Amino acid sequence: MTGVALTIWIVTLLIVVVVIVPVALSLLSRALNAAQAIERYLADMLEAGVKIVGHTEAVPALDDTLATAGAMGPVAEAIEAKTGAVAALLSERAKEG
Repeated sequence: MTGVALTIWIVTLLIVVVVIVPVALSLLSRALNAAQAIERYLADMLEAGVKIVGHTEAVPALDDTLATAGAMGPVAEAIEAKTGAVAALLSERAKEG
């Protein structure tokens, strides 16, 4: 190997060691920190999602309750009509008696 080739080889290695390796390590460190932050955010989102699911488990039961309440409407009207008739009868008896 000639002196010029050896000099070029040494200069190239020095540039790699002094410039490229530290820049690569810095970029890899930043990428690792960003990946760890994303992992923490995803863990927080998972925890919040589990809590939301826990709070929304009653929604199907509420749908059943609303359906039952809708079906009870005619029954409630019939009860109201009959109690109104009983109230009128008792009112008449109270006036007579």
